Amino acid sequence: MSFLKKFNTLRIVFLASALSSLGFAADRVVGANATLDIEPGARAAALGSTTLAIEGDYLGLMTNAYQLSQAKYMWASFSHTAYYEDTKYDYASMVIPLPKNQGLGVSFSRFGADDIPYIKDGEPLPEGSDYNTLSIADWVFSVAWGRRIIDRLDLGIAFHVLYRDMDQSGWGFRGDASARFQIKDDFYVSGLLKGWTSSAAKWESGEFEYSAPEFYLALSYGLPVEYLYGKFNFYWQSAGIFHHDSRDLDFDEDTHGGERIWEDPLDWLSGGRGGVEFAFDFGLKLRVGLSCFTTFKSVTAGAGITIANFLVVDYAFESHPVFSPVHRVSVSFSPYLFGHKPKDGGSLNKTAAVKKLVTEEPEEFVEEPVAESIQDAPVAPVQEAVPVAEQARPAASEVPVAPASSVAPEKTTEPAPIVNRPAPIVETDDEILE
Repeated sequence: MSFLKKFNTLRIVFLASALSSLGFAADRVVGANATLDIEPGARAAALGSTTLAIEGDYLGLMTNAYQLSQAKYMWASFSHTAYYEDTKYDYASMVIPLPKNQGLGVSFSRFGADDIPYIKDGEPLPEGSDYNTLSIADWVFSVAWGRRIIDRLDLGIAFHVLYRDMDQSGWGFRGDASARFQIKDDFYVSGLLKGWTSSAAKWESGEFEYSAPEFYLALSYGLPVEYLYGKFNFYWQSAGIFHHDSRDLDFDEDTHGGERIWEDPLDWLSGGRGGVEFAFDFGLKLRVGLSCFTTFKSVTAGAGITIANFLVVDYAFESHPVFSPVHRVSVSFSPYLFGHKPKDGGSLNKTAAVKKLVTEEPEEFVEEPVAESIQDAPVAPVQEAVPVAEQARPAASEVPVAPASSVAPEKTTEPAPIVNRPAPIVETDDEILE
């Protein structure tokens, strides 16, 4: 109940912030604060930007805050993307694990261009390259929180603040909520309610723009392949459910926008995106995807490597039917794992537990020594033979011959135990005489 109270309080605050701006001219638009939808991480970008379905990628906190419930260590992540015409996107995030399956994440990003030449009205054209320059940029600060609610359900909430510095400045905000449910081992379904506070922006001129909330679905499935020493991961993310969406990247004027799921389910499915990843056990990951199922010109690819558990480097290649391809690089670093071994413990799903049981070397069985409590059976003493030279040799007929039974061990009430040792050698008088 305490969690629901906090959740409702946050919702009231965000809604009050939105309603307080309704005194200005409010225009409903498509894609308000679209900078928040840019994919920052190279891993998700190489998988067709199926960010909602991907867990363990802390560069995707603006979409899937639920993954913070699985955070065990502090991570710092950075990414850099060079777009067309020297437009750049830089992103940095930090993840802090909290007790009781909780995690906190903060991120900061800048999307913009620098050194843009311009000429003021009435000024003559400068000679050479002596131009006045300016910069335009969107600055975004985000806070995310995630927690495990029940055994198979994770929940995350994120809030973003945007500052735009262009010909006129403006402020924007958006709140997102995401959740993931484990259907069975390595099979998950995720959901994102984007803009549950609405995505709004207020400009310096007093104009107020907003976009209505949207909902997305995602699926992920893992398939271990023992003989390839790795695992296949399959990801799919849907198009928006509530509104029409333009899902073609070729900018053809004759193309039709995506229909909603209840209007045309096949058209809605075609607007999704997907990716496949193969993760080797030694840390290498190979990826390929489609950022739009309606055209193969949206193919993506990439790779990643995990170095000594504390450093992850990812690269992504994104094609585009009109513009030049985009190259994206991201790095994640864990200060704790740099100087410590991974912590033992943590919950394992059935697949991981079985894999650990199969691949783990069994402990060597060492038989503890047991004190031998059974005494050897008593043996009758044998008289030492006296050298013949030191005694008078009796007649042959007077030499007594000891029967073999006279030197046999005495019988005991309990059978003598079997002991791995040589039997005692008993010599008879006949053997001595010989």
